[in-house]
Amino acid sequence: MKKFFMWFIIIVLAIVLAIGIYINLNPQFGANVMASDKSIYAQSKWWDGEKFINETETTMDITLKNMPGLLKAQFTDKHLRSPEKNLEMIPLDKEKWAQNPETAKFVWLGHSALLIQIKGKNYLMDPMLGDDTSPIAPMKTKRFTENVLAIIDELPPIEAIFMTHDHYDHLDYVSIKKLQSKVNKYYVALGVGRHLEKWDIPSTQIKEFDWWDEISEDGLKITFTPSRHFSGRGLTDRGKSLWGGWVIQWNEHSLYCTGDGGYEKHFKEIGEKLGPFDWAFVECGQYNELWHQIHMYPEESIQAGLDAQAKISIPIHWGGFPLSLHPWKEPAERFTAQAEKSNANISLPRLGEIVEMGKEPQDNDWFVDLK
Repeated sequence: MKKFFMWFIIIVLAIVLAIGIYINLNPQFGANVMASDKSIYAQSKWWDGEKFINETETTMDITLKNMPGLLKAQFTDKHLRSPEKNLEMIPLDKEKWAQNPETAKFVWLGHSALLIQIKGKNYLMDPMLGDDTSPIAPMKTKRFTENVLAIIDELPPIEAIFMTHDHYDHLDYVSIKKLQSKVNKYYVALGVGRHLEKWDIPSTQIKEFDWWDEISEDGLKITFTPSRHFSGRGLTDRGKSLWGGWVIQWNEHSLYCTGDGGYEKHFKEIGEKLGPFDWAFVECGQYNELWHQIHMYPEESIQAGLDAQAKISIPIHWGGFPLSLHPWKEPAERFTAQAEKSNANISLPRLGEIVEMGKEPQDNDWFVDLK
């Protein structure tokens, strides 16, 4: 019996050691939180001494009781959660992109990734362009569109990357490394900078933001705004960096990217303080009743845009990956249906389509006949 327990302890310690080595050597996890980091985070109103918190108490309703049903649902109707054929991405027309630099434009690259041009300079929002949002898991969460990472080779120089938070479907190690030679600056949520530094991004290129922090650069006023979500890339760093959205204002124009998060009063507050917005890129997808507090239903996404005083709402966080249990195009279907009921102005561009301000596409049903 003593021999059995001795071998049991050895095996357990070996497994723990192997996990520790894997976490420390795999760059996907990013950087651990150091004491010096915590001293900086402690200056934030939203740091409780151990982690960042939301303005409103926020939980995910996943318990041992509902875990069997959730696991069963993962393997039920799985074929509906991804399109039967890969979604097509319109190649970037570099000549068209360079035209009319005085007019703002954007390209939706799937999920929450956006290429944006303002006053002739180029920006990226949450540029997760890799093919897998589960890089540390035994099974891939495959992208709906093939070889999106290759788009980086076609991109013009990037003035800045904006990061809303550090989840794998937003902050992608492979994308960041491939983009590095093209990017001048990184505007990130408080705490995300440590990951970039571990990935060899110089700290001089990184600017971290707490909620409502703002700067004025290159003729833009940039503000980091609250959202109702969480963060973390590993087993021990949940809540160890902040999450939020971005507002960019220039001349008489502005845009708002909500970032991930559940519906709450902050949308109205952002609209009152910083709106109205020409464009609101609104989270719409990967929702479920078990995690409703951290991801909106599409009907709430429409209301969030209205609360924020958006002239046009554009759904993001869909059309990229099967990260929840709903059919892949349900977010867009429910979003467009609710927009009609609420008399909300929306635009659903195709993947890769160049959209100029004032010329937003109105063919909001391009996905309807896809399977």
